[in-house]
Amino acid sequence: MRSTSSKNRKLRAVKPAAALLATALTLALAGCGGGGNDNKSGGGGSSESSSGLKLPKLNGQTLEVAAVWTGAEQANFMKVMDEFKKRTGAKINFVPTGNNTSTFLGTKIQGGKPPDVAFLPQVGVLHQFADKGWLKPLGADAKAQLTKNFSKGWVDLGAWKGTQYGVYAKAANKSLVWYNTQAFDAAGIKDTPKSWKDFLTTAQTLSDAGSPAVSIGGADGWTLTDWFENVYLSQAGPDKYDQLAAHKIKWTDPSVKQALTTLAQLWGKNDLIAGGTKGALNTEFPKSVTQTFSGSTPAGMVFEGDFVAANINGDTKAKLGTDAKVFPFPAVGSQAPVVSGGDVAVALKGGTGAQALLTFLASTDAAEIWAAQGGILSPNKEMDMSKYKDAITKQIAQQLLAAGDNFRFDMSDQAPAAFGGTAGTGEWKDLQDFLRNPKDVAGAQQKLEADAAKAYGSG
Repeated sequence: MRSTSSKNRKLRAVKPAAALLATALTLALAGCGGGGNDNKSGGGGSSESSSGLKLPKLNGQTLEVAAVWTGAEQANFMKVMDEFKKRTGAKINFVPTGNNTSTFLGTKIQGGKPPDVAFLPQVGVLHQFADKGWLKPLGADAKAQLTKNFSKGWVDLGAWKGTQYGVYAKAANKSLVWYNTQAFDAAGIKDTPKSWKDFLTTAQTLSDAGSPAVSIGGADGWTLTDWFENVYLSQAGPDKYDQLAAHKIKWTDPSVKQALTTLAQLWGKNDLIAGGTKGALNTEFPKSVTQTFSGSTPAGMVFEGDFVAANINGDTKAKLGTDAKVFPFPAVGSQAPVVSGGDVAVALKGGTGAQALLTFLASTDAAEIWAAQGGILSPNKEMDMSKYKDAITKQIAQQLLAAGDNFRFDMSDQAPAAFGGTAGTGEWKDLQDFLRNPKDVAGAQQKLEADAAKAYGSG
């Protein structure tokens, strides 16, 4: 299996980032109400923006781009693609991959019809695809934009075995809890919870006041891995997190038992979960957001990353900073967790078009257009932060950048796709089974370890 030594050097201590997050959110809420040479020869001439970004003319070309996004997230991304089309003349055909991104793309590649560019939501998939020879190295122009605009930690995440393959054009802060201010007011809740104990008390208070307390998108297993990772990082600490992410300790370790037992304090109480356990397992991520900020009896809280803002803006009438606010994931141990994720753009085909698109995605131009749509964080450190659509997202983005390389990347996204990135199998399925029966901690650990050992052992 892949080496983790370089990964562990990148993903350092989380404590400074956690403190910055709490400060940033407080401020936000208070303020609201081929290669490079080929790129110069394709399609005849090139366009240059005010930022100095040069792109080739690609008139008559159609590029296929694949990513997991649907709904508001997809619509926001297509605004970025509209600008690329305007500058180059290329048409963009967007193909949603579904949650089984690696399986979808693997089938397309083996069938001889890969998309030109794909966004991989798991860094482990980038490693696997690179080892199979399915990825094209980043061209000179794209690498120049990447080096100019991104910190070393984000650059390194898109590389494997000394070769740069990808651009992390979209990042996520996955340590956030969004809440319905009207539900909090109706329940008489004045302060947001800082600790896990306070979080459970807040949930019970909401429930007692007649609001479904916590909305969980359990039909999408990836949301459950995020719950686990935040609890585990805060409770077990960064070193244990790195060890479990690399499968250097087993899922039968006592630290995993402790984290699952902690999760069961919430997952084992039907009255605190919108629709109960059965309802959560039938609720996909987008619905978990809409049922928190719309309907006659909205839930009080929903946990997930900054990208929740896109669903709030696109699928509800709630206003960020007024109807919908956010607080850091509560501290389970001594420190609140900060877990990051991201989508890395890679080329699956050679040629001018794919490299031009990666060059654009690595630029401040693309980052600023995307940020203006809302519901996205960019790791691009040179972009104009005033382009963010709302103060909450801007402050969360500033916190991410202020952390520099001091972040922990999503654990399941570091795993082989068979364990950490495939619907209906591995960690996704095992945690869904645990949500269904939170009393069986030992059984969940044994199943997680069996699936992890198989996936890591096979590479």
